[in-house]
Amino acid sequence: MALHDAQLVHQECSSCPIRHRAVCARCETDELERLEQIKYYRSYQAGQTVIWSGDRMDYVASVVTGIATLTQTMEDGRRQMVGLLLPSDFVGRPGRDNAAYDVTATTDLVMCCFRKKPFEDLMLRTPHIGQRLLEMTLDELDAAREWMLLLGRKTAREKIASLIAIIARRDATLKLRAAKGQITFDLPLTREEMADYLGLTLETVSRQISALRRDGVIHLEGKRHVTIPDFDRLIEEAGDDSDGGMVS
Repeated sequence: MALHDAQLVHQECSSCPIRHRAVCARCETDELERLEQIKYYRSYQAGQTVIWSGDRMDYVASVVTGIATLTQTMEDGRRQMVGLLLPSDFVGRPGRDNAAYDVTATTDLVMCCFRKKPFEDLMLRTPHIGQRLLEMTLDELDAAREWMLLLGRKTAREKIASLIAIIARRDATLKLRAAKGQITFDLPLTREEMADYLGLTLETVSRQISALRRDGVIHLEGKRHVTIPDFDRLIEEAGDDSDGGMVS
């Protein structure tokens, strides 16, 4: 695994682009100073493996920029993408020595890493970190349940719309904007990756994206630059109501 020097290596916590959403979001100045003492950055090129399932992890981390996938390999060699890691998402588990999934950089990726044992010790002395990590874990559980619904009950069109909405909502949050009205962002996944993640064929993904574009739900410049003219309409196409629940 090739490791590259991250350009953000000297960045201060106070100016971090994910500061308001990451595990350190509630930390006071003195708590950030303690985190500064145990952190370092790692960067990976698109396609590189961050860690293999079962490998020992001597760190935990937050995704600063880029996207990674979580993948599980079955005994017969089949692989299934089971999750996405977006900016501010947490990698690794305090108290767990080994990685549960393969983590692969989908785009160029930068992670803010914390040495694991010092981080675990800091959690015991810093309630703000433990509280925020609990919130993030519960959010992750909610997202997993939502994804079970998406994969199990939604149509192909609804699956595509849901994935676009998830990424658009996160992009807006990171930019401190409301997820409403017109939203513009760059789609970080290829159509092949979307197909793998959603359990669809490449042809189905391409056909449904073209249909959403033809119907004016999304606008595309090239294959990645997406404009959503009306986010509420996209949510309707995803089969959800404004609160994220499924429309009956």
